[in-house]
Amino acid sequence: MNNVPHLIEHLNFDTTFLVFDLLAVFMFAASGALAAIRKKYDFIGVLMLSFVSGLGGGLIRDAIFIQAGPPKAVTDSKYLIIILAAFLLAMIFHGRMHRLKRTIMIVDALGLGAYGVVGAQAALQEGLVPLAAVLVGVFNATGAGLIRDVLIREEPIIFKPGQFYAGAAILGCSVFVLMVVLGNSDHTVAAIVATLTAFSVRMLSIYFNWQTRPILDEDDRS
Repeated sequence: MNNVPHLIEHLNFDTTFLVFDLLAVFMFAASGALAAIRKKYDFIGVLMLSFVSGLGGGLIRDAIFIQAGPPKAVTDSKYLIIILAAFLLAMIFHGRMHRLKRTIMIVDALGLGAYGVVGAQAALQEGLVPLAAVLVGVFNATGAGLIRDVLIREEPIIFKPGQFYAGAAILGCSVFVLMVVLGNSDHTVAAIVATLTAFSVRMLSIYFNWQTRPILDEDDRS
């Protein structure tokens, strides 16, 4: 009987991060589908980019950093169902073309925070040190966007000077790890705060045009 509260807490913990993982997969899959629609791809192209965008970050996390067996994306049908749902909803409700860019940014910013939290938590569960957990979270959050941009022949956003993207992921993952490891906070609360932090920083950087600068500018080249 003494193990019952611990079991309930463990179930709630696992359920919380499964929800965050599926939410992030849905957001990135929808973002990939919308990007493909904006590029005027056919339904096969939209479907493929949706799958790659939804699964990219998780595959990098599970195959490279965690290495705890086959990636969850290929062992749990819920992930594939979520991606198909994102694909279908994007096909049906993508709206007018001039609104797609804004929709993609909002969806991508939500996925950025959620996926960063999932990656950081997975790393902590496997016993990685806090700094490594932040690193895994950032790769988990930005990997899908990186793969998506390469496939649609756009320069990856995380490599270019501009509004905060990887920086927002770093901040969100750092908030989560600090709250959990140092603050001993409830994981669900920490996940929500960290996700909202990354989302807010990303959207504020777009709204106020906060920019990073290149290391070498045109004057330096001359």
